[in-house]
Amino acid sequence: MDIVFFYSLNVHYAFKETIAKQKRILILELELLTRQKNKTYKSSRVPMEESSKKEDFEETVKKLEEKLNAEQQKSKEYLNRLKYLQADFENYRKRAEKEVQEAVQRSNEKLVACLIDIIDDLDNAISVGETTENKDALLEGIKMVHKNLDKLLEKEGLERLECVGRPFDPNLHEVLVQVPTNNHESGTVLEEARKGFMFKGKVLRPSIVKIACKDSEGDKK
Repeated sequence: MDIVFFYSLNVHYAFKETIAKQKRILILELELLTRQKNKTYKSSRVPMEESSKKEDFEETVKKLEEKLNAEQQKSKEYLNRLKYLQADFENYRKRAEKEVQEAVQRSNEKLVACLIDIIDDLDNAISVGETTENKDALLEGIKMVHKNLDKLLEKEGLERLECVGRPFDPNLHEVLVQVPTNNHESGTVLEEARKGFMFKGKVLRPSIVKIACKDSEGDKK
């Protein structure tokens, strides 16, 4: 939208520059012919052939004036058209922005509606936890709520980063500590201290991990 808008402005200025050049040329021609006309009028005696030249000169001046008026009219028409075009693009831009905002709002409403169900499940789990001594049943209920929340977020594009047992990747992981060991290759992720997530292919939060490093003391033994 912005590209088209700026293009319309460039066209507008190009038209104005072209028309301005034509005006300057016509004005210079008129000034030149006017000076020639004044010189002709100052002459006290005009031969017959000069009379013919005078008529040709006046006809040329008339045509140039008509041409100048026509170019000025074209300039006004081009400017009016570009003003209408600019107004149309501005209306289109506002309408498109409104549609995008409404689409985002509808998407947010859908997500919030799903989260309300999760809140209901948590409220039920809290109520059960306050009245029951069966902690295993309470734990299973909380696990079920957690599972439903995971499914909801995955549906929206959220992914957990799997990192344990894989090589350290600075784009996905942050090192918490290096653990000397000879049981794993240096740089292998041994443990995840905080889970990381990706959202629609972009890292939302990197994993904080513990990675293996070479155990020099073990080698000496």
